Amino acid sequence: MPSTPCPNFWNSYTAGRRDVLRAGALSLLGLNLPQLVAARETIGGSDSTAAASASFGRAKACILLFMWGGPAQQDTWDLKPDAPPEVRGPFQPIDTQVPGIRICEHFPLLASRTDKLAIIRSMTHNNVDHTVATHFLLTGMPPLPGGARYTDWPHLGAVLTKLGRGHDPLPPFVSMRPKVPGDVPRFVEQSRGQFGGWLGPACDPLTIDANPALPDYRVGDFELPAEISLRRLDDRRALLQKIDRQVREQADNATLAAVNRHYSRSFDLLHSATGKGAFDLDAETPEMRARYGLNPHGQSVLQARRLVERGVPLVTVFWPNDGIKNVSVYWDTHSRNFIDLKDRLMPAADLAFSTLLDDLQTRGLLDETLIIWTGEFGRTPKIGQVNSDAGAGRDGRDHWPNCFTSILAGAGIRGGTMYGASDRHAAYPAANPVAPVDLLATVYHCLGVPPELSLMDSQSRPQIICPGTIINEVLT
Repeated sequence: MPSTPCPNFWNSYTAGRRDVLRAGALSLLGLNLPQLVAARETIGGSDSTAAASASFGRAKACILLFMWGGPAQQDTWDLKPDAPPEVRGPFQPIDTQVPGIRICEHFPLLASRTDKLAIIRSMTHNNVDHTVATHFLLTGMPPLPGGARYTDWPHLGAVLTKLGRGHDPLPPFVSMRPKVPGDVPRFVEQSRGQFGGWLGPACDPLTIDANPALPDYRVGDFELPAEISLRRLDDRRALLQKIDRQVREQADNATLAAVNRHYSRSFDLLHSATGKGAFDLDAETPEMRARYGLNPHGQSVLQARRLVERGVPLVTVFWPNDGIKNVSVYWDTHSRNFIDLKDRLMPAADLAFSTLLDDLQTRGLLDETLIIWTGEFGRTPKIGQVNSDAGAGRDGRDHWPNCFTSILAGAGIRGGTMYGASDRHAAYPAANPVAPVDLLATVYHCLGVPPELSLMDSQSRPQIICPGTIINEVLT
């Protein structure tokens, strides 16, 4: 049976969260959305010091690099060289730009950039299932039992959409989910927390499943076929608007409104040179494309940079399945853990993340762009240890949500910081445990979203968006 991590921490956390939700709902019943949006200029929550800090609202955009599958914390960011061989594995820690911070030898580029990173080594939650655990990290909140796409908590990007962030015609919330042959639908289609949740379909992301590493990469909705002139496009828009009016006379619901908004944005993008250009990776030099890595992940990260550069507030880059037979998919290394980390996973992640840091800094965007690097959980302390139904081979590690590592960088983040600590086997937090809701509370703070923010769910009940504790120690 899967283990239940840190029971005392989770019991106290759940009770505290319940009190916050109750108090927050009562205090905010009289506030409407415009008032709350305006409040971001003056409200910073119960911690007035945090509210007044330079980090509040520093980030104009956010890139979430999501390592689907769950990277092994003790083989990447939190090595334990003094642990027994069955725990530490064969990888060695190396010194970094910051004295006292050591990370894996297979992250050499990131090792020279730790002065820009806040490394949180005490992340923890209690779910070993990929599709459910993803919800924790994308929303900060545990999912409701038996929930579905529009009963889930809204993704961070969906909240920014609801608050009116971004500028037309580009969508405010984009998800890069490049599909390759041999993909595993369970990850892509079933992972929860990716969409608008109870904020409704109008807050869903533009989801790009095309592989940006291919020569024929295109975002289908935003490419005007050669045989269609702008005049014909305008005619089609007029026809669509006429049909839409007729439909609305018979029904008016959130789904229709969302469809109409997405169609309208698509037409605007087809007309807009700015919109079309955002998806044209051929506009980048071959050298720049190679710097990010000529693979689905590297090119997705480059696409994310082009989008935030043009005003998109939130881009999620999901790690793709390589589509290699007999190889663990994503970062889900139940077998071949050390082979795949060394040869397939860490080099591409090291290259793309380090290049993104450099590229944003060169363009003057790092101080206004927040970067998150995380998976949904970590891996078992012992090689071959079984902690879920998926199990682990003799050279693999199973799912482990009890302790893992997440990284923050960019706008509002104090670089060269290490927060929290794991125990001697990287199994449980030894200091300053951080729940996903606390990580997201910190992210919302950097994005200028006040901690009291409450939005109405699908049943017109006020919900505190993120009742976590801001990690002030990683903020500027």
